[in-house]
Amino acid sequence: MKDVVIVGGGLAGLSAAWRLRHWDTMVLESEHRVGGRIRSERRGAYWLNWGGHVFAGAGSSTDSLLNEVGVTAVQIPGSLQALSMNGKFIRKGHIATYPFRIPMSLQSRIDTLRAGMKVVSGVAKYTGVVRKRAGESGAMRQQRIYDFENDTSFLDFIGNLSEDAAALFKTTVTRSAGDMDQISAGAGIGYFSLVLGIGQGLSQGIVGGPSTLTESIAVALGDRIRLGATVREVVHKKDSVVVRYTQGGAEHEVEARAVVLATTADVSHRIGVDLPEDLRDALSQIKYGPHVSTAFLTNETSARPWDDIYAIAAPKRSFAIALNQASIVRGSETVRKPGGSFMTFSPASLGRALLEKSDEEVIQTHLTDLDQILGHGFADSVVEAETDRWEVASPYCFPGRAKLQSTLMRGTDRVFLAGDFLGTLYTESSITSGFSAAQEAASLLATHRQAPPHPGISFVA
Repeated sequence: MKDVVIVGGGLAGLSAAWRLRHWDTMVLESEHRVGGRIRSERRGAYWLNWGGHVFAGAGSSTDSLLNEVGVTAVQIPGSLQALSMNGKFIRKGHIATYPFRIPMSLQSRIDTLRAGMKVVSGVAKYTGVVRKRAGESGAMRQQRIYDFENDTSFLDFIGNLSEDAAALFKTTVTRSAGDMDQISAGAGIGYFSLVLGIGQGLSQGIVGGPSTLTESIAVALGDRIRLGATVREVVHKKDSVVVRYTQGGAEHEVEARAVVLATTADVSHRIGVDLPEDLRDALSQIKYGPHVSTAFLTNETSARPWDDIYAIAAPKRSFAIALNQASIVRGSETVRKPGGSFMTFSPASLGRALLEKSDEEVIQTHLTDLDQILGHGFADSVVEAETDRWEVASPYCFPGRAKLQSTLMRGTDRVFLAGDFLGTLYTESSITSGFSAAQEAASLLATHRQAPPHPGISFVA
């Protein structure tokens, strides 16, 4: 019998497995690689990236994991607030000035300013909501964040806008993987807070690419990880849990004292066949949006105007944002190295429009838009391009999501949930929930080890 079986080898599952590495564990991952929506590949000094790209900093669970594993992350250099719209490229500056710097109609400027004032006021309130309070648990704080403006959609919050004004707000909030009419007002405000760097922002980049973290954990865990292992069901017994899975065309069964379910909510709902009904119902209500990303490797030999820019918002394009993955390299070099790397990211309805297209069509669509934005012969410098897609990618906070949180956090005596759907900070929520599930499992195992070998009454002198 295993101590713990971790179902899912994404960031949440690997975080749990890392913290449980001194116990007898097994990680079951249905894909043929670990990392889930963390995926990057090294190309010399650069890396191609398709998934998570920014991480939480000092004092976070992410920071703890990086330090424990021995992986380096740095503050991302370069502008995080560049924007290209209506033929105008804005390199940097406060986003409150953008309506005056972008070519648009007077009505669009008025709409942008009116809605922007609502968002700024909301961000000020949100800052107080997310602030850590003495004596409270992380779960209490997370519930308060979910409760914030959770009764209405972000679109209802800002009101009807002209096309250009709506495009400005859409390109930011849809990065949550939900559209403006799908996510809650509080979630939209919270995303603006993240983008503005207010509160607990995500602004660290992993040196060598994000998969440096997940692969480093995988190497440390060794043959505890079983790839291509698709779990069919997780079933409770009196003092254990049985996990049934398929691998290599054969049926397998493993018994453990505890299980960490670190899969997307829909998968946890499907395989957790005897979880409490209210918990399974809550899992079934979690909503996900899609991601479609393309990575480009380039071979330019001289400096480019975007070398000191990391993120370029792209309203009215096929992707919401373009990300200069060479930014970390640029920030540490004394002489500009040849080449570079970019990532384009299409979430929510932008991603949905591309899901059924071929890889070649997606690459060409993204490349055409990116070349128009960057210019300077960008398309001619591309030497490699690859796209990846997730139909079930990131969970988004919808109106009414808050009422599910207490049920989702409850779990069972031997099955513990982990995943980014349990929080509002994406990669940070994955790691935090993985750590929490590992702590619950370790506590159960420690209690089991201390139990008397025979039933009966014990006396302590």
